[in-house]
Amino acid sequence: MSEEDIRATRLEKVEQLRQLGMNPYAYHWESSHHAAQLQEKYADLPNGEEVDLEVTVAGRIIARRVFGKLAFFTLEDETGTIQLYLEKNRIQESMADVDADAFNHLKQLTDVGDILGASGTIKRTEKGELSVFVKKYTILTKSLLPLPDKWHGLTDVAKRYRQRYVDLIVNPEVRQTFRRRALITAGIRRYLEQRGFIEFETPVFQREVGGADARPFITYHNTLEMKLYLRIETELHLKRLIVGGFEKVFELGRIFRNEGISTRHNPEFTTIEIYQAYADYNDMMALTEAIITTVAQEVLGTLQITYQGTPVDLTPPWRRATMHDLVKEYTGLDFNSFQSLEEAKVASKNVGLENIEDCPSIGKLLNEAFEQKVEENLIQPTFVTDFPVEISPLAKPHRSKPGLVERFELYAVGRETANSFSELTDPVDQRQRLEAQVAAKAGDELEAQVDEDFLTALEYGMPPTGGLGIGIDRLVMLLTDCASIRDAIAFPLLKPEKSESSSESQT
Repeated sequence: MSEEDIRATRLEKVEQLRQLGMNPYAYHWESSHHAAQLQEKYADLPNGEEVDLEVTVAGRIIARRVFGKLAFFTLEDETGTIQLYLEKNRIQESMADVDADAFNHLKQLTDVGDILGASGTIKRTEKGELSVFVKKYTILTKSLLPLPDKWHGLTDVAKRYRQRYVDLIVNPEVRQTFRRRALITAGIRRYLEQRGFIEFETPVFQREVGGADARPFITYHNTLEMKLYLRIETELHLKRLIVGGFEKVFELGRIFRNEGISTRHNPEFTTIEIYQAYADYNDMMALTEAIITTVAQEVLGTLQITYQGTPVDLTPPWRRATMHDLVKEYTGLDFNSFQSLEEAKVASKNVGLENIEDCPSIGKLLNEAFEQKVEENLIQPTFVTDFPVEISPLAKPHRSKPGLVERFELYAVGRETANSFSELTDPVDQRQRLEAQVAAKAGDELEAQVDEDFLTALEYGMPPTGGLGIGIDRLVMLLTDCASIRDAIAFPLLKPEKSESSSESQT
């Protein structure tokens, strides 16, 4: 049968239920147990034994087996599955006052996908399956569309993301991923709050683009007649709070960047940004390590994980290495030895660097060498430290290495997961760097703007501050073994299907 034929048949069953005086879309149900509670509580119940204790359960029918006067349904709730043992005489006797033909109606009018409530006693069948030996049942929601075939599942990757609700129904491991995501974010918040950090909410709509080198989304406020940008970071507002006297602040929330989509990037993503007064990037390294190892231990119960078949050891301390040293290790290039940009470019081309003709400085060339030749090799957790000043406009100059700043990025499984600075607190230096960033992108107003109010805040004085940003989606990918960022985001942004594109073009 086609999906439309199945839907039509099920709509007929909806009408039959109504004619029988039953509501196929119930208002309320109260369960006494979840499936996992029953499986755990009665794990030692012997085969063939029954417990004279009535329980109530509810969930979705994911399998049906009917044999004349006997039927077995597999019911799935949020926690797992439990079998319903359905015997005609028992159901007819218990439900005679509401439906004289209750068992046959159960067989004829339910389908895989329906949501059912049932009450009965606990029994383990002779074959060893823990079951609710049903006395009464209620159809709570009649499903109109069929679930994917249980043998093939929902294998169309794009459809899994577009119809995440179906993905969650048929793939319990996907539910586990998002359950763990919730535990990870809750664990991070708990860790910080226990150490005196306060969570704030900063504006999503902003008048200036600043705080990161990224392209924004644009919107417009009609009443104020004002163009606004969706935030590309939370940094500059959180720093304003540090100026205002708070010493430990953070925000865990959505960021929006109008850039590419890939297995590592989604235009809206979740980060946590953390700022601590009187701290520097060394303190932030210790904090990063502590947050991630704590939540990994809490959620997974181990620091020895596997990512896409590769073992990853999260046991601290993690490796710390400068960008210069790592580039030298993987390419043989010593960027401290070059006397000119041209000399550096020639040497870089000799080791296979590509598309570097327009690179404007040795610092940016160093970063290109790192991105092209090093980062994919950083599988075990590694703090990459001491970045070129050209690519770090909000970080303090390194206290002992000219041309560098006190910045680190955390890499694991070949990708960046966290970014941190000893934050720049000199308002004059900050203005010069931001203006240079804007000048370098002259003609593209969307890429960089000077946030004058932030610079004013700095002129009132910001204490020495360590800042840290952790990509929550990428951390979830690491800790739940997700190959794509779309597997770590419940509802990722996707390109419209052809039918959607056509309807949009017609409106």
